[in-house]
Amino acid sequence: MSVLYSFRRCPYAMRARMALIVAGVRCEIREVVLRDKPAELIAVSSKATVPVLVEDDGTVIDQSLDILRWALARHDPEDWLAGDDAALIAANDGAFKHHLDRYKYPDRHAGDPQEHRAAALALLAPLEARLSGRADLCRDGRSLVDVAIFPFVRQFAAVDPEWFAAQPVARVRTWLARHCDSALFEQAMVKRPRWRAGDVPSLL
Repeated sequence: MSVLYSFRRCPYAMRARMALIVAGVRCEIREVVLRDKPAELIAVSSKATVPVLVEDDGTVIDQSLDILRWALARHDPEDWLAGDDAALIAANDGAFKHHLDRYKYPDRHAGDPQEHRAAALALLAPLEARLSGRADLCRDGRSLVDVAIFPFVRQFAAVDPEWFAAQPVARVRTWLARHCDSALFEQAMVKRPRWRAGDVPSLL
């Protein structure tokens, strides 16, 4: 059985878990503590960040988008791959994540967190425009691009919910709420105890 090293609150791990669930890929999930990473994780991936998937033949996939596409290549019952917008995902994982980190964790980064908040908000404008006339970013129905991006928007919104609720991105808020309230996200966010070698396997 494949093994997924994960951390519940990591947006990269969230999107990997959701894809594995939708694809019906049964795997052992190992919840790690990032400040005290297990030696087993470090041994299989030099970057030692989550998510990391170790296939049953020992092949290691340690990029979240690669895990999504690997899972969906096996089984894609909702046709998520038809909504794989690489440019939009790259903007999220690049510029948006850059500003999100500096807004959410100002003690770790130089610069004005309010400036980074404004810059991140501006990057939501293309999402707001895309959601005009359709429920999701590529179509009426979730696809890979929605699942790849919304965990990061969720993180941004949660820094100051009252402020976010007052911003001119109503369609983004509706889209975000629907994905956060979905049964899929609820299943992906089940709390698990920290994994230690020798524990009874917990299955995703």
